[in-house]
Amino acid sequence: MKLQPNARFSTLCLHAGQTPDPTTGAIITPIYQTSTYVQDALGSHKGYEYGRTQNPTRSAVEANLAAIEGGKAGFGFASGMAAIGAVASLLVAGDHVVVGDNTYGGTFRLFDKVLTRYQLTFSYIDTSDPDLVARAITPATKLVFVETPSNPLMKLTDLAAIADLAHARGLRLVVDNTFASPAVQRPIEFGADLVVHSTTKYLNGHSDSVGGVVVATGDQDIEWLTFVQNAAGAILSPFDSWLILRGTKTLPIRMERHNANGQALAEFLAGHKKVRSVFYPGLPTHPQHALARRQMRGFGGMLAFDLGSLDAARTVLNTVRLMALAESLGGVETLISHPATMTHASVPAETRAHLGITDGLVRISVGIEDIEDLRDDLARALDAV
Repeated sequence: MKLQPNARFSTLCLHAGQTPDPTTGAIITPIYQTSTYVQDALGSHKGYEYGRTQNPTRSAVEANLAAIEGGKAGFGFASGMAAIGAVASLLVAGDHVVVGDNTYGGTFRLFDKVLTRYQLTFSYIDTSDPDLVARAITPATKLVFVETPSNPLMKLTDLAAIADLAHARGLRLVVDNTFASPAVQRPIEFGADLVVHSTTKYLNGHSDSVGGVVVATGDQDIEWLTFVQNAAGAILSPFDSWLILRGTKTLPIRMERHNANGQALAEFLAGHKKVRSVFYPGLPTHPQHALARRQMRGFGGMLAFDLGSLDAARTVLNTVRLMALAESLGGVETLISHPATMTHASVPAETRAHLGITDGLVRISVGIEDIEDLRDDLARALDAV
């Protein structure tokens, strides 16, 4: 089964990195649940020596994810945060990073509470404004790290503009593409050097795996990530690799439903009298709607809305029945959460207030259920406010 060089996205999702098992002809890549490999003779083996260093199931998903993101190589890690930690290992003491100010709370925690102990510095900037990014760059800057859309306020970064700005100064652009997925947005097409994902989310898509991936484009980065993946050892397990391969096969059709349901639920909320504001790039009222239309294929399944108070948010969160009150996102089922006390609790209260992550803000990862049922569930909860 050989892919043509110009294979399109859905075909890559289904087939990239995978061939029928040579022993049995099984069309699905096996789970190679092994810690070591028998060698034919001293110094002679089949390309695999030890489970931390290489695993055929992990190799398959890494090649699959590299292909669907349009990169040269992929590296599977035990979580999205482990993937970001591997990217951070490209830095040395004294280096500086420009980071989107509305970044995931776990990313902020890693950068602010862990990596600053090693003489790395970080500036948190509104990356939707290239001028602010340019002004934040110093002689010590080595990376620009952005999420787009951002979590949870759905701000967009103009990837082409920031890539041009970074490359003109000899910097790498790193994009956390978890919120969009490569079905909706492919940052490497706009100039990103490294793309990271929590594979836990849309790539897996079924809320039954935790993992992360880095997709790289540059030979030096690929060489280092190959080394550090083995040296640090926070690898993606064979079973999680297999689960992600199962997930990417249906990624294109799942994202079609996520996109459609996200748009419909955002429009419903935008017209509701008890909702103060809705954050979703598919709405014409979103300040970067035009950029979203240029940069994204659909607008994704993530949205947030502000109810004005913690009491109102609590009422909705405790009243919904179909939507599950839980952290995470990107699964086939709809999840609802409260960023201020859940995903972004590690962000200082004053910073949350400055960003607009209010106590009344609710985030929804819109699943693939029938949209009428999702609307009914949310309408019933809003009636209780």
